[in-house]
Amino acid sequence: MNILLLGAGGREHALAWKISQSPKLTRLFIAPGNAGTALEGTNVDMAADDFDSIGKFVLSNAIDMVVVGPEDPLVKGIVDYFLTYGALQHIPVIGPSALAARLEGSKDFAKAFMMRHSIPTAAYTTVTADTLQEGLQVLKSMKPPYVLKADGLAAGKGVLIIQELAEAQNELAQMLDGKFGDAGKTVVIEEFLSGIEVSVFVVTDGKSYILLPEAKDYKRIGEADTGPNTGGMGAVSPVPFADRAFMNKVESRIIQPTIRGLQSEKITYKGFIFFGLINCQGDPYVIEYNARLGDPETEAIMPRIKSDIVDLFEGVAAGNLQSKSIAIDPRAVTTVMLVSGGYPGRYEKGTPVSGLHMVHGSMVFHAGTKQHGDTVVTNGGRVIALSSYGADFKEARALSFKNAGIVEFDNKYFRGDIGFDLANS
Repeated sequence: MNILLLGAGGREHALAWKISQSPKLTRLFIAPGNAGTALEGTNVDMAADDFDSIGKFVLSNAIDMVVVGPEDPLVKGIVDYFLTYGALQHIPVIGPSALAARLEGSKDFAKAFMMRHSIPTAAYTTVTADTLQEGLQVLKSMKPPYVLKADGLAAGKGVLIIQELAEAQNELAQMLDGKFGDAGKTVVIEEFLSGIEVSVFVVTDGKSYILLPEAKDYKRIGEADTGPNTGGMGAVSPVPFADRAFMNKVESRIIQPTIRGLQSEKITYKGFIFFGLINCQGDPYVIEYNARLGDPETEAIMPRIKSDIVDLFEGVAAGNLQSKSIAIDPRAVTTVMLVSGGYPGRYEKGTPVSGLHMVHGSMVFHAGTKQHGDTVVTNGGRVIALSSYGADFKEARALSFKNAGIVEFDNKYFRGDIGFDLANS
């Protein structure tokens, strides 16, 4: 089978690495890919949201399946595009329809969906420019910290957690005035939930689902979760507190009602669902949905999946996922992200990366790289993800840290405390 994978980050390299292991695979193409995905298949110079070019490529290269990595093509409707054109209708796309992807693309849509289906989440109010005064009063009635979320996709920067009322009111006004562009034309004001976060993933054919390994990621740039948010500085899997009792609650209170809700509303969903959860004194609440896998969580969970992922994708496409099963490696994986100095602010690109061939015992997933002649150079804020196995996340972390010292590029930075909040788990 010929497969086209869309995307260019660490998530896509981890997916490409896993897909390339399948005995069902004939050829793997990645668009646009990076220097790492080129080791797993053939990169194609084509944007992940250029639907016309993707359609032509699929037809001219006898592609049998398209796997979508990032959220943009899903929210923009790549699944619907394929279903619209006769020559493409028989090509399965692993990902939800545009309507289903609104679970990620619109915070307001997701919150309303959860309320309709009694899925536990924080109380909220939705505000637009026309209802700004109402929003300011809502903030005044709340206790800090105040949570403001841009309704649309804002590249991971649209969620603000603020301690002071005056600052929260000012930020709300700025968001509605265009601080995050169209993504912030609607803002969700949300109750703050205190607890520890965990990322839970399923793959679904819209009727049944298979639970994938869970993970915990670390978003802040600074150690002890300080500084601005990033796309993710590392991850661990499994998560010690996500035991059977907790996961039973997750399935019965969140995952199953979500799948039933999609079915009852006749929303087509074939792909991954990411449940961003918070553990509040043993009870799970939904912080957010994503319509795809997380990054860097994918770099931690793909190594733990022992099954053929293409076989699971076939079950999604055919609608018989209930006949499939998954085997999980009991070992832990810790992922450490190496980033460019200055990230998530301004940083340089094009810096040579060295030492990759000297890494031993860790999987190297490229996040923001490109090939420049014979040299791999940086091409993003997050550059390399190093994932390692261990008896527990601490042993795995030690190996990832060791190799993090071997890979070099100018102004390299990584957090030295991934898993710090699980130290006693």
